[in-house]
Amino acid sequence: MPDTRVRRRRRFLVCEPRHFAVRYAINPWMRPDTRVDVDLAQEQWRTLIGAYRAHGHTVDTVAPVPGLPDMVFAANSAVVVDGRVFGSLFHAAERRAESGHYDTWFRAAGYDVHRPESVCEGEGDLVPAGPYVLAGTGFRTTREAHREVQEFFGVPVISLTLVDPYFYHLDTALFVLDDGPAPDLVYFPEAFTPGSRDVLARLFPDAVLATREDAMTFGLNSVSDGRHVFISPRAEALASRLADRGYLPVPVDLSEFHKAGGGIKCCTQELRS
Repeated sequence: MPDTRVRRRRRFLVCEPRHFAVRYAINPWMRPDTRVDVDLAQEQWRTLIGAYRAHGHTVDTVAPVPGLPDMVFAANSAVVVDGRVFGSLFHAAERRAESGHYDTWFRAAGYDVHRPESVCEGEGDLVPAGPYVLAGTGFRTTREAHREVQEFFGVPVISLTLVDPYFYHLDTALFVLDDGPAPDLVYFPEAFTPGSRDVLARLFPDAVLATREDAMTFGLNSVSDGRHVFISPRAEALASRLADRGYLPVPVDLSEFHKAGGGIKCCTQELRS
């Protein structure tokens, strides 16, 4: 395929995994007796940040807080569209304190933050895609939150129901390759109800359809800048299909974070101005 993909510079918010651990189980990937190599996690995280910066992206950091081991998963803290921040209200009590620390960072950076009334887990379940916000529900974020998001941003919110507990957040089963007027995306159909699959097929008939193997290797927990796709090195088959479409895969190993059910996208909050 001709080299026609265009990178768009992004601004990301991340949190150092200084206190990362698996201390509780709130998804099928997590086992509290799992040993986490914090030094390796920090090394992998720094490699991701280095890859972002090497490809021309801006990275901001929020300070990690002791006792909040999942704070590294910055994507869950909010969703930012046109410089407006819709914050988070976590389903699990263990994570609820994270929201206040992220809100403090956003406000110090000059953002107003909307506090949701319903359970909502930020970019984990809210994925801007061209004229829409794709919104996951079924395990974490509620449909009531989808309505709040639509009222706040004034853009169409497309509710999608997740059915496989391994793909408890939308960003484990779907990601956007190119968020232009005609978005290009990847999704794993079997993660969704039949009706939600039909909606995705109607809206995105040319989407890349991923396999369960792609999804189980965290291949769909990826970040794209429209040209480069930062992706798990284990998702080789998916990376090959993306290369056939003209994208440039950038493998980054975040395997230590898979122990908590997270990957590249989970660690990355996009600040859309």
